[in-house]
Amino acid sequence: MARGYAVAIAGATGAVGADMIATLEKRKFPVSRITLLASHRSAGKKLMFMGEAVAVEELSANSFKGVEIALFSAGAARSKEFAPEAVKAGAVVVDNSSAFRMEPDVPLVVPEVNPEAVERHKGIIANPNCSTIIMVVPLWPIHRAARIRRIVVATYQAASGAGAGAMAELRKQYCEIEAGKKPVVAALPQQIAYNLFPHIDGFLPNAYTKEEMKMVHETHKIFGDDSIRITATCVRVPVLRAHSEAVNIETERKLTAGDVRRILATAPGVKLVDDIAKNLYPMPIMASGQDDVLVGRIREDISQEKGIDIFISGDQLLKGAALNAVQIAELLIGVTP
Repeated sequence: MARGYAVAIAGATGAVGADMIATLEKRKFPVSRITLLASHRSAGKKLMFMGEAVAVEELSANSFKGVEIALFSAGAARSKEFAPEAVKAGAVVVDNSSAFRMEPDVPLVVPEVNPEAVERHKGIIANPNCSTIIMVVPLWPIHRAARIRRIVVATYQAASGAGAGAMAELRKQYCEIEAGKKPVVAALPQQIAYNLFPHIDGFLPNAYTKEEMKMVHETHKIFGDDSIRITATCVRVPVLRAHSEAVNIETERKLTAGDVRRILATAPGVKLVDDIAKNLYPMPIMASGQDDVLVGRIREDISQEKGIDIFISGDQLLKGAALNAVQIAELLIGVTP
């Protein structure tokens, strides 16, 4: 019988933190002691874990005594402040923020793609950006089969990517509009109800957003291939919790749509949903609550000889965040995800 591990969750009261708790339970991760951490505002709040009420503690430099694995989803600023303290206390940190992703000595891991990178950690392992994770899970087996030379991706990202406050704002704005009121815009830069906007994270000097460039740089690091040409347009849409992406790829070796279906049929973390005769294709409402990334609308690009188009949907809070982090923790203790 596997021994139990002392696990801490920093950011336990947030949307991702809640799914980290649920995912540890669902996957029967061997936890001997759970420590739930959040801001001082949430200290004392009770959350359920394995049928028991656990009091939330305030996140501090002294929170990690005896902790072996710390899952962080408390934002980049808190990760930069407290993740090193967790490492000093003897924990391995799996960080869901952008704080350490591009640090050369910090592995950036998607277990279906580069599980071996976990072995190179020096105390901190980074969870990639949610839109990157959802894209690379189905693209990796294609890349291995025929080497991807170029990726053009447009994302359709749910409110959950901006946190629980954005999800609440989406629901509230619909109610406000239906009541004849002007919707209040606070958590997001634009009205999200009955709308979408191509603005996720800040704009950079090259006119791309940080989110778009994360997809470029993180994919290069995860695949270990900086030669892949990648361009992204990231769009916020009025969906609660699953991201979708329209992806066009150019490969070095010609693949047919049938080839891609065969490759993806046995790919880990992927579920084919691709029957246009029955109007079956990936949708966020279908992907919500699912561990796998759904892939469909697989077709050959009529504009280039070695091009393939696919459409994907994945739960941003699960595979895009909490599930990927727990899978990394499983790698740490020698459990195959």
